[in-house]
Amino acid sequence: MDKTIADLRKDYTLEGLSETEINPNPFIQFQKWFDQSLAAQLPEPNAMTLATAMPDGKPSARMVLLKDFDERGFVFFTNYNSRKGQELAENPQASLVFWWAELERQVRISGHVEKVSEIESDQYFESRPANSRLGAWVSNQSEVIESREVLEQRMQEFQSKYENQEIPRPPHWGGLRVIPAEIEFWQGRPSRLHDRLLYTRSVDGSWKIERLSP
Repeated sequence: MDKTIADLRKDYTLEGLSETEINPNPFIQFQKWFDQSLAAQLPEPNAMTLATAMPDGKPSARMVLLKDFDERGFVFFTNYNSRKGQELAENPQASLVFWWAELERQVRISGHVEKVSEIESDQYFESRPANSRLGAWVSNQSEVIESREVLEQRMQEFQSKYENQEIPRPPHWGGLRVIPAEIEFWQGRPSRLHDRLLYTRSVDGSWKIERLSP
């Protein structure tokens, strides 16, 4: 008999997560887990769900790629005129979710969002392949278009325009940084009794660690 969706389940048994082994600094802990995801050769370990809110309060989510992180926060790049860009301009609060299935791990991050500096956006833009830089000019991200051919035609136009020239960063394209107020580390455990350790930033900048019920 074929399984139904309700029949799909997996018991998580790889590891546990205790207060004695977790780093008191959530960024160091994230670096540790991220390095382990790289070592495990997971497909696109920097892929993350970005959740924002529409003006009427409805949730809005999509996958984006983490491109940098440090103790200031977690950075991704986008067209500022895109749907997510406009939603964050209206309400600069967001959540991120990393899901590393092979390691039975999840990381949830929520906090305030701000633009990175022009220098940071320029540096990352210049590191991109030429066609990716052109793509930032070609796509009016999230807007309705008539056909695929519209994109391909615009690509040809910009390829001709910037042939043998430096491709500048569009003024509407750059980085956004999620400055976390909370970071939760989730490790799958047997019988759905998962380990969840939540870091919450205090007013003085220190982090409080609490265990959450699964």
